[in-house]
Amino acid sequence: MKKFKGRVVTPGSVTAQAVVTKQGFNTLASLQMALQFGDKEAKCGDQNNPDIYGKPLCGKALCLPQTIGSTTGGLVLYCACAMKRNPACLLFANHIDSLAAAGAVLADVWAEGASMPVVDCLGDEFLDYVKDGMSITVEPDGTVCAG
Repeated sequence: MKKFKGRVVTPGSVTAQAVVTKQGFNTLASLQMALQFGDKEAKCGDQNNPDIYGKPLCGKALCLPQTIGSTTGGLVLYCACAMKRNPACLLFANHIDSLAAAGAVLADVWAEGASMPVVDCLGDEFLDYVKDGMSITVEPDGTVCAG
């Protein structure tokens, strides 16, 4: 088991299986099917991201470098949490962008019963180490254990 220390964006603790992308995560393209058409597994709909296309994201530890795409990204994250179709946590190798941060914070404050810990600044070594299916534990202080 390897430990990484990041910065807490939204607090919480969770253990989940990793889903890993080395590419930018397009929030709208990835979660649109789950939000519009009731896909409760929230299978990734972003055909431009072969790392995670078609993989279920709901309840998974989504490990990513950063988000990309539309300015709707924050609202999409909030809605996914409100509809309980969100990843268990978001783990960023880089700094989180302001839109994703806004969505995570809104979900933390407004989405009743939603919990989606978000940690950023975990570093490139984190993304090089984690693999799909690996058990990931997020601790409230921003420590992420992978193994």
